[in-house]
Amino acid sequence: MGFARTCAVALVGVEGVVVEVQADLEPGVAAFTLVGLPDKSLTESRDRVRAAVVNSGADWPQKKLTVGLSPASVPKAGSGFDVAVACAVLGAAERIDPRVLADIVMIGELGLDGRVRPVRGVLPAVLAAADAGYEQVVVPECAAAEAALVPGVSVLGVRSLRQLIAALTDEPMPEEDPDEQGRPDPLLAGLRVPGTGEATGLYGTTLPDHDQGHDLADVVGQLSARTAMEVAAAGGHHVFLQGPPGAGKTMLAERMPSLLPALNRQESLEVTAIHSVAGLLPPGKPMVDIPPYCAPHHSATMQSLVGGGRGLARPGAVSLSHRGVLFLDEAPEFSGFVLDALRQPLEAGHVVIARSAGVVRFPAKFLMVLAANPCPCGRFSAMNDCCECPPSAIRRYQSRLSGPLLDRVDLRVEVEPVTRSELTALGARGESTRTVADRVRAARDRAAGRLSGTPWHTNAEMPGRELRSRWQALPGAMDEAERGLERGLLTARGLDRVLRVAWTVADLSGHDRPDAGDVALALQLRTGVPRGVPMTIGSPA
Repeated sequence: MGFARTCAVALVGVEGVVVEVQADLEPGVAAFTLVGLPDKSLTESRDRVRAAVVNSGADWPQKKLTVGLSPASVPKAGSGFDVAVACAVLGAAERIDPRVLADIVMIGELGLDGRVRPVRGVLPAVLAAADAGYEQVVVPECAAAEAALVPGVSVLGVRSLRQLIAALTDEPMPEEDPDEQGRPDPLLAGLRVPGTGEATGLYGTTLPDHDQGHDLADVVGQLSARTAMEVAAAGGHHVFLQGPPGAGKTMLAERMPSLLPALNRQESLEVTAIHSVAGLLPPGKPMVDIPPYCAPHHSATMQSLVGGGRGLARPGAVSLSHRGVLFLDEAPEFSGFVLDALRQPLEAGHVVIARSAGVVRFPAKFLMVLAANPCPCGRFSAMNDCCECPPSAIRRYQSRLSGPLLDRVDLRVEVEPVTRSELTALGARGESTRTVADRVRAARDRAAGRLSGTPWHTNAEMPGRELRSRWQALPGAMDEAERGLERGLLTARGLDRVLRVAWTVADLSGHDRPDAGDVALALQLRTGVPRGVPMTIGSPA
């Protein structure tokens, strides 16, 4: 009887569970049995592994073979167990020393010719292996850079099963035939999911910081909206932009990622793990280091927005925009059920999805930007009488955004139509993205210094009880906001959000504590009611 074991990783959401792959050979009729709650693609690994072993020059054992995946209660999906299954079988057949395999985690899919193909979720799988105490991992060669992001783990990248067998048995490393020049590497196909190109409205993995194609200086006029976007970027606040078509709402939203600071290493690992599971990491870019931007179409389903799908849930748009920007253009056109599903991740910073195959938890700490027209035709405003929509249609259109959802949005700004003088003026460009981003970075550093030693990093994350007891505004600064609470103009949550925004305005202005002017600007940004304060921070446009 021959027995060998090695390890692989089963992904549950963006978290991994180390799975022990055991192979047992017994005398009897040649058969291959795979047990341990595998899915369809994993069950098919029996044929892939057999063909890959034979085509790699090794003998397939003609005995009764049983491969077990332990723990058996954890659902196992995907083809990433192929390499571990093949090595466990070869260890049981004594082609490889079983003692060498016991402490190695192996991740990868096998082709019929023995090539090791990449799979999605390499980074979270290696993170799970490191957390479990494993120090050696084997991954496909083209995913080695992604696996090497995890410190303290020795990574072996292989291109074929032949190379892996040689490395584990101390034999000369065989040379693989090079691919034809000018043709795409077929092994890279496993890193991307079909249909995840530019049409998905997702970027953030390839664009440089301060993207030259999205400069804030290109936005004409809109001083109030520009100030709101700066405050939102500095404090991590959500924004609602309402205005007619063509006023610049989408332009402002597209420039938001460039205003945000670059991700630190921990944030980059979080975002990269999500994008790796979703199959959105492009070849040659193993780490996402700038905030992602996701702009789903208004026809998006609830599963595509918050996550879901058959079997174990997959990350949705709220998770793909983690640590970045989620832009919902034409927000009233989204389904009411879809929009209301955003309430929980907006408050908790994560989304929990329960399915029959299991419960998964995805991080979803994003900055949301909503954009909407004032009415179905888009021309309704106090300064424009061209709107032909009846009042009932306007009320019905605006009520599609529920009060509880809007109550979670810190900043609400009316985007006015651009005038002829603003559009044709020469040399009247506003501040550039780099200038505003420098102020945002300085404000974030000031907030981080104040919040050091706490679990929070931005003003938008601070809980209300801490704001009221530990980080208070100057005496008398909150009087106007508190009167708004008494009149019913603000909810208790709204009052806390006004104070959070006031702290962000104070950080941008260099104040130690919010004064009456900072609170007045925060109230003006929250309610849209003029308070007699200038709508500008820093240099005027």
